[in-house]
Amino acid sequence: MRILQRMLTAAAVVILATGVTLAKDKKKDPEAIGDRDVGKGLNIYSLEKEIAMGKAYADDIQRQAKIVDDPVVAEYVNRVGQNLVRNSDVKVPVTIKVIDSEEVNAFALPGGFFFVNSGLVLRAESESELAGVMAHEIAHIAARHGTRQASRATIANLATIPLIFMGGWTGYGIRQGASVLVPLGFLKFSRGFENEADLLGLQYLYKAGYDPTAFVDFFEKLQADEKRKPGTMGKLFSSHPPTDDRITNSQKNIQEILKQKPEYVVTTSEFHDVKGRLMSVLNRRKPAEQDPNRPKLRKQGSGRIDSDGNEKPKAEDEDERPTLKRRN
Repeated sequence: MRILQRMLTAAAVVILATGVTLAKDKKKDPEAIGDRDVGKGLNIYSLEKEIAMGKAYADDIQRQAKIVDDPVVAEYVNRVGQNLVRNSDVKVPVTIKVIDSEEVNAFALPGGFFFVNSGLVLRAESESELAGVMAHEIAHIAARHGTRQASRATIANLATIPLIFMGGWTGYGIRQGASVLVPLGFLKFSRGFENEADLLGLQYLYKAGYDPTAFVDFFEKLQADEKRKPGTMGKLFSSHPPTDDRITNSQKNIQEILKQKPEYVVTTSEFHDVKGRLMSVLNRRKPAEQDPNRPKLRKQGSGRIDSDGNEKPKAEDEDERPTLKRRN
């Protein structure tokens, strides 16, 4: 035992003397984003097959679901998402669409096809909260969790889970977005994959300039909503809820991995404008708040859109810059 201890001590001295350091876990290094292979691991699907498969499911969803095609809403959500993609480890092009669904949810298919429910946009109270959920899903794309999870399931039970190109996944899918059946292995991730998506998503959110604590804050809100009214949380969130340990781990990662910045983007006036516009597009105003006899006047370029879908006059001193949060 003493000889072994001496050998280890000698090795440590050599390492220090030669300047050799132990390899740092790149998955916990935000500075290495884009220069690390977070998607490696057991996977029976080539990247080309993964993209083709994801596109096929995305096409089905777009044919059957009601896509929000308002150009202002679609462009804004896509822009927020693409900013996160540019600050991520994703190696494939990402296509982002908004679905008309009250469910507070978002989901990413294999190969870079990403859907955001309108209910998520309306429930978020800031751009950073919306970006936090999107960053988590983008992390699933970057780490190829869909096909890696499906690969595990296929290898573990080849007799009962057929491959997609050998007759489909009938009986093993879950409904998502519309009446389309998406393979369970592509969307319902293991606890380890969810934790990894939390870790990576926080870094993407942070690198894109957002307040990373918004990620934790939003999931805590969803937990509170679910306790008050069971069934509020989206299907995927309910199957893998933001458990207390996941929230605690995320808070720990924020403190230990992410260096403090002088300020973060919390929200923008554009987010609130788009949210109001989306409510108008979906015609979800409460009947009690509607007065059919009230004249509706609109001046071109008058200012922001309120929660009723009406433009508000712009105050002379209104600040259109992003809301920033300084970190103490």
